[in-house]
Amino acid sequence: MPTMLETVQDPTKRKAIIADCVTVIDEEVASKGGLGGMAIKAAYKVVKGVKPGFINEAVDGLLDDFSRQLDPLAKEAAEKGKSVPEYFEANRSRVADALLVITDGRAQRSRHAVVKGTYEKLRPSAKKHVEDAVPRVARLIDKYTSA
Repeated sequence: MPTMLETVQDPTKRKAIIADCVTVIDEEVASKGGLGGMAIKAAYKVVKGVKPGFINEAVDGLLDDFSRQLDPLAKEAAEKGKSVPEYFEANRSRVADALLVITDGRAQRSRHAVVKGTYEKLRPSAKKHVEDAVPRVARLIDKYTSA
């Protein structure tokens, strides 16, 4: 089974992976309800408005780091004889923490004040939302890395 990092560095697959990641983000944002969901949807609209293609560029810029963070968890799944979706679901908190380490660092270094401010406002509730996204993320990983 190829590692996630090997997979995302394959130029023939990278664009499709990025497109699928953006679809996952769009689906997660659309699935949010209530007042919190309204805030997330509004923030996402603001971030998407930074410039055309911003979300694709952001995903492209984060993809290698996310892969490095999640590869050890995918390896653990294989060692335990579990599928990535099954293992990630059982370890939602660890998966979320691994992803948030990257986004926290990137947000702190962002040159886009709107992006940075929006992230800071949403960060307190981010872990729960990332945990909610784990099943979609795991299926996407499985799609590209299963042998």
